[in-house]
Amino acid sequence: MYFILDKVSKNLYKVLEESCNSCKSNLISLSGGLDSSIIAYFLKQRKPNAVAVIAEDFVSTDLTYCQMISKEMQLPLSIYNVKTTTILGAIEDTIKILKNFNDIEIRNNVVMYLAIKWAKDNGEKSIITGDGADELFAGYSFLINKSEEELEKEIKRICSIMHFPTQKIGKALGITVESPFLNDAVLKLAEKIPVNLKVRNEKKKRYGKWILRKTFEKYIPHQIAWREKSPMQEGSGTSGLTNLFNSIINEEIFVEKKLITEKEDGVIIRSRESMHYYEIFKKLFGSPVDNHAKNTCPYCKHEVENSKFCRMCGAFPI
Repeated sequence: MYFILDKVSKNLYKVLEESCNSCKSNLISLSGGLDSSIIAYFLKQRKPNAVAVIAEDFVSTDLTYCQMISKEMQLPLSIYNVKTTTILGAIEDTIKILKNFNDIEIRNNVVMYLAIKWAKDNGEKSIITGDGADELFAGYSFLINKSEEELEKEIKRICSIMHFPTQKIGKALGITVESPFLNDAVLKLAEKIPVNLKVRNEKKKRYGKWILRKTFEKYIPHQIAWREKSPMQEGSGTSGLTNLFNSIINEEIFVEKKLITEKEDGVIIRSRESMHYYEIFKKLFGSPVDNHAKNTCPYCKHEVENSKFCRMCGAFPI
C-alpha cells in the first residue's frame, strides 16, 4: 500500500507542478483552502499577487487562512472587503453573465465575479483559480460517506457534467482564467487514481481529496492541508446572503409573490433568496419555461439534461 501511495503522490506532485508552472498569470484567486494553497506553493518563487474576496458585513471563514498561506509563501495579498451593496450589484451582473437564477451557483460565483472584476480594475489580464479539484478528487461533503462503488459512479457522473462558470465570467469581463487542476495531464491522472485514495480516513476522520492532502501536507501549513471543505460562499461570507434575504423579504410578501409567480409564470420558487434572483433573471431574460423540451425541471420548467440537478434554478434532486 505504501509503495502505491508513494508512486501516486510523486506522479500527482509532478503533474500539478508542471501544470501550475505552465500558467502565465501573475494573480491567484486565494481562498486559503487546499486547492488555491497548492497553487500558491508551486508559484511562490514567482512571487505572484493574490486576491481574497471577503464580505464585510457577514461572517467569513477564509480570512485567517488566506493570511496564513500568504505569510507562509511570502505572497503579496490584497484583501478585497466588499460591502453588501457591492455584492447585490455584482449579483445582477453575475445573473446577466450566467443566465440563470440558481441560488447556489449565484452565491458561489458572485465571489468569482468580484475577484475577476477586481483583477480587471487593477490592470491584470488574467487570474488563476483552483477550479476542478473538488470534482476530480471528491472534495464535496456529500461524497464522503458513499461506498467505493457509489463513489466511483458519482465521481464519473460529476466529471461528465462539470462546468465552471468562472470561465464565462472571465470571458465576459475580458480576463483569462487559468485553472491548473483542469489541465489535460491532471485530468488523465485523476481518472486513474483509485477512489479509496480520494476519500479515506485520517486519524479517525473521513476526508475527501485525501490524496491531495496527504501529498501536500509537508509543503503547506497542516491546518490548511487538513482544513475541512468550506464552500466558496462560506469562505467569503456570501452564505450570509440567505439570511439577509430572509430578513428583508417579509414572509407575507414572499408567499404572495410565490403564488403570483406560480400562477402567472408556472414557476415554483423555493426560497426568498431565489425569488430575488428570479426577479432579476425575469427582468433580463423573461420566462425560463421551456415548452418544447422533453425533460423539464418540476420547479422552473426549464430543460434539464440527464441530470438530477437543474442548472437554471438549482433544484436538487429532481
